Amino acid sequence: MLMDRLDRYIARTVLASIIVVQAVLLGLDFIIAYIDDLGDVQGAYSSLDVLLYLGMRLPWRFYQYAPVAVLIGALIGLGSMASSNELTVMRAAGRSLSRIVWGVMKPVLLVVVAVLFVAEFVSPRTEQFAEAWQFEQRMGEGALLTSRSAWQIEDDRVYRFGAIRADDVVLDLLRYRFDDRRLIEASYAERAYWENGEWRLANVSTTRFYPERTETEHHQSETWGTALTPMQLERLLRDIASQSPSELYAYARFLESQGRNAEQPLLYFWQKMLLPLTMGSLVLIAASFVFGPLRTVAAGTRVFYGVITGLIFKYTQDLLAPASTIFGFSPVWAVLVPTLVCAAAGLFLLRRNG
Repeated sequence: MLMDRLDRYIARTVLASIIVVQAVLLGLDFIIAYIDDLGDVQGAYSSLDVLLYLGMRLPWRFYQYAPVAVLIGALIGLGSMASSNELTVMRAAGRSLSRIVWGVMKPVLLVVVAVLFVAEFVSPRTEQFAEAWQFEQRMGEGALLTSRSAWQIEDDRVYRFGAIRADDVVLDLLRYRFDDRRLIEASYAERAYWENGEWRLANVSTTRFYPERTETEHHQSETWGTALTPMQLERLLRDIASQSPSELYAYARFLESQGRNAEQPLLYFWQKMLLPLTMGSLVLIAASFVFGPLRTVAAGTRVFYGVITGLIFKYTQDLLAPASTIFGFSPVWAVLVPTLVCAAAGLFLLRRNG
């Protein structure tokens, strides 16, 4: 019973610290982003709309800051118990270091579940809605869902999409058809819209290239025969980092079926799926700071070193991401290497000082 009570006490203390840190990080980020976005206020898009837009993006920010909040929250929670000699009393009562660390892991598991739920079901929808809503407020109803253009290959055709609106209307569609690397047809459509399970093109201009001449045709409307669906186009044009793990996996499989490089969606997929290991390794680092070489320093110093460690961890992952593309190793290693290094360093320091 004593051990159960100690587990619950450690879990409550650490979880409360994580929640406070997350709230502080989100609050600071919200204020900074609000001040920065005030420059976009014009016409019907008011400062209140900026607040609403940033409020819609809070789930995505929650996901982004969760690993740092876990690291700093574990440092503060364990550090407060160390400063009040509660950890010393626990160790004197026979509580092993591994049991204390496991007590810290339990609330982190709850955080992991919450973060994965947000990443899968909440933030992709709120990000998409927030972006579409902001554009509609600034430019009117039916504004762009995203203005990030993209290219796509399908059999002997190459497509370029200008943008997609919130109502699944594609704007500025260019289509090229090749025959053994020779361009034989180029077509431009002002827009494409999804109707009765197929794409319809509006205001289409098509130019066909022959060895000695070219022919141009104009049509007000025609059918676009393609296997692409509105959902696939949204994945292609939306910010890949904000997509859910299931969307990233489906998008990667789709790119592979087209013979294209799928390393970028797989990288973000593994970042999200390996989040439990990432947070666990950061908890080990936090515990090693409290029980290891930093146990005698001030709490603020430990938090400072924790922030530096979190930044090094993030930047290492960010550097390994393009490295996986350049050197051709699996994207999963770009996520696992910093995680395993953190876990190994934390376990080493804990074992040495345990």
